[in-house]
Amino acid sequence: MSLDGNEDQPPWARSVSDVLERQGVSKGEGLAEEDVERRLEQFGPNELHEAERRRWYEILADQFKSVIILLLAVAGVGAFLLGDTVEAVAIFAVLLINGAIGFVTEMRALSSMESLQELTVIETRVRRDGQDREIPAAEVVPGDIVVLEAGDVVPADLRVIDPSRLRVDESALTGESVPVGKTSEPLEGDVPLAERENMLYKGTYLTRGTAEAVVVDTGPDTELGEISASLQEAAEEQTPLQAKLDELGQKLVPFLLVVAAIVLVSGWLRGQNLFLMVETAIALAIATVPEGLPIVATLVLARGMRRMANRNALVTTLASVETLGSTTVICTDKTGTLTENEMTVAAYELSNGSVEVTGTGLDTEGAFQHGGQKRDEPQDPVLREALEVGVLCNNASVTESDGEVEETGDPMEVALLIAGLKAGLDRDHVLEEMPERREVAFDPSAKMMATYHDLDGRYTVAVKGAPEAVVESSTRVVTGDDTEELSSSERDAWLEKSDRMAEDGLRVLALGRKEVDDTEDAPYENLSLIGLVGFIDPPREEVRSTIQGCQDAGMRVVMATGDHAGTARNIAQSVGLVDADDVEVVEGRELDDPENLSQEERDRFVNAEVFARVAPENKLDLIDLHQSVGSIVAMTGDGVNDAPALKSADIGVAMGQRGTQVAQEASDMVLRDDNFESIYHAVREGRIIFNNIRKFVLYLMSCNLSELLAILIAALLAFPLPLLPLQILFLNVVTDIFPAFALGTCEGSEDIMDRPPRDPDEPIMTRTNWTELGFYGVLISVATIGAFVIAGGMYAGGMETEEAVTVSFLTLAFAQLWHVFDVREITSGTLRNEITTNLYIWGALGLSTLILVGAVYLPGISLALSTAPIGLDGWLVVLGMSLIPLVVGQGEREFRRRFGTPNFGTMLENTHPD
Repeated sequence: MSLDGNEDQPPWARSVSDVLERQGVSKGEGLAEEDVERRLEQFGPNELHEAERRRWYEILADQFKSVIILLLAVAGVGAFLLGDTVEAVAIFAVLLINGAIGFVTEMRALSSMESLQELTVIETRVRRDGQDREIPAAEVVPGDIVVLEAGDVVPADLRVIDPSRLRVDESALTGESVPVGKTSEPLEGDVPLAERENMLYKGTYLTRGTAEAVVVDTGPDTELGEISASLQEAAEEQTPLQAKLDELGQKLVPFLLVVAAIVLVSGWLRGQNLFLMVETAIALAIATVPEGLPIVATLVLARGMRRMANRNALVTTLASVETLGSTTVICTDKTGTLTENEMTVAAYELSNGSVEVTGTGLDTEGAFQHGGQKRDEPQDPVLREALEVGVLCNNASVTESDGEVEETGDPMEVALLIAGLKAGLDRDHVLEEMPERREVAFDPSAKMMATYHDLDGRYTVAVKGAPEAVVESSTRVVTGDDTEELSSSERDAWLEKSDRMAEDGLRVLALGRKEVDDTEDAPYENLSLIGLVGFIDPPREEVRSTIQGCQDAGMRVVMATGDHAGTARNIAQSVGLVDADDVEVVEGRELDDPENLSQEERDRFVNAEVFARVAPENKLDLIDLHQSVGSIVAMTGDGVNDAPALKSADIGVAMGQRGTQVAQEASDMVLRDDNFESIYHAVREGRIIFNNIRKFVLYLMSCNLSELLAILIAALLAFPLPLLPLQILFLNVVTDIFPAFALGTCEGSEDIMDRPPRDPDEPIMTRTNWTELGFYGVLISVATIGAFVIAGGMYAGGMETEEAVTVSFLTLAFAQLWHVFDVREITSGTLRNEITTNLYIWGALGLSTLILVGAVYLPGISLALSTAPIGLDGWLVVLGMSLIPLVVGQGEREFRRRFGTPNFGTMLENTHPD
């Protein structure tokens, strides 16, 4: 911003003197303190308008925004109005426990995110009153003169005044992974951000060199701030799990009304008091609401969140944990996610042949090979010169200490130093023999840099740069201990070699040298071309198997990178994403006009697996294309410009190590290790969670249905009530919850990632599940009524009503406990499956059994529940009748597993598809 408010020309179009004049500052003196105070008051602190933090009471309130929670609250109020205080207290206790669990879990996730963001707090060096001083970046104001060096983070948007060997990593804004050079000269025309060579932007950082620059924008007025602000306007959408749970709750409302009506009408037809039957129907509806559902769902999601955190995947909201399980497409970038994010010299192309280099990353052990045979570097003068020039024309540093390698500087320059160390060339030792006398910093227009080195009274000029620039500046080529003239056709041949290396997925630099008598001689004339050097960012070792696992799970992996098409194709093949050499690579520019795409083009892009030269805005188009065909999309990103895409995706996945604060705030999940494998494990956990939720929903609702049917059957047969309302609530709140939560801890079947993703529109309870619910509910209720009838007629006069009700109560309770084994995966075995091998299941059964025994024999509890001791005969009835539903249910499930015969629900789905 200019202080006079005149914005007719942007700062990159003005000269340095004009910018300084408009900002009212002297380069040598900087701002005076009184100016700083005035400007700080005028423009505010140099901070982004962070996404508004949810306050603790907002997070707490969110735990109660659910149809099922609302049903429970209404049920609790109804219980109070009917005088059932114990029932009402129990229901509201469940609501409070559920809210507390969700609140604590999301507060912990928020705390973890804040810890990550504390890493972005920086200090910077500014010139004020003629003195350089360190201040917090938040105190920087427009007009400040900022002094930067390699490794510094740019604190605001700056206009470069005085650069020296300056290279800047702007990948957070532009997506370009290679650091760019900077100049102080003004630029003409409407220059896109990625080409503003005289500007430095907030959130980027220096990889090499130094600079003095003047602040032109701070805080929300920076490029980073504008993007951050735009994200906060986006509305949050409900996740699939939230929608499904609410849908289930909405289905319960008419169900409960029907239940109440049936009880009311049946009792009235039998001549019961109308008011009494209305009261009974309402009380029964209250008891039928699955009190355990919200608390168990919350506990299972919270556990899934912790398990994902242990796998380096920090999920920010509970419901997003499950959404991962329905993912059908994973759009991932390349650098650091599929690759190691460590540039490595992979090959040299020299006049006397090609040389392959082994060893990756910062590993200083490696060999130089030609055709699989080791190439003896000391006896190969051309290779020796290539290594020396790479080491000399270099500003990076590499140090080894206790087996650990530490590096600073441009990744490609670090790779050249590592290649030198593989050949025994240490830069410090080489510089002792050939001291550096002058450096010509990288010039974006020349696309080269050079260093002058003293050697026997003359100077060797070491040059590296873009192949087309170095080849064009070369008149000779190094052939050994001598050089030969470089013809025009040979130049074309070298450029073709460079293109082939790029097509093979390599980043390419050219190396050259010459000898001069004076350090003031021009650096880039009459060079002797040494050769080409190719770099690669090697793929992570585990990525190939992980991508195969994703494909086996029916998920498509799509790579979207800003790199060259050849690099993208090469990496895609090396990680197993594609097999064919001629696989089509779509370039980002083809997505620039998404609204006018033909259907053929849309189909082509949706089916493509590799995208190159992708700009951040292209990621949004890619997400829209996949979502338009019903896909659930996970998108990775780390830069500021990735944030809109992360927000738009069903699951936005930000990088924790190299990701920006804005990207992390926009995402649903942050990868602490930036590793693609962590996404795979998160998806697996999401699938397990949904299956577990379906298990305990089926378990809880079939148990509640069995209670309802038992009372209905008794009412229709004019029997006394086999269960009392408080006994039903006792089962719902106490004994149901422990097995249901144990079901939520199942590890999942072994083949869970060998199945395709479920239909994103598939409800928690399918038609098959509803049929199973009815089947199991009838089985358990019939067994309960049978036990009640047997107990009532066991002796000459039968048991007392209280004892008979106790038998039916215990039969129902234990039948429900054994029912936990009926909700196993249909593909798993009867005796060994994800439920029988779950120790939490056995613990829950043991604890629930103790509670049930206590409900009969502990005086206080038995009095409240109206239970009575039943003797050995009574217990034999309980055991025998409660096992009948288990035996029948397991038989039906085993029959389906062995013979693949569909049940009635499946046949309904096939004959009447949704």
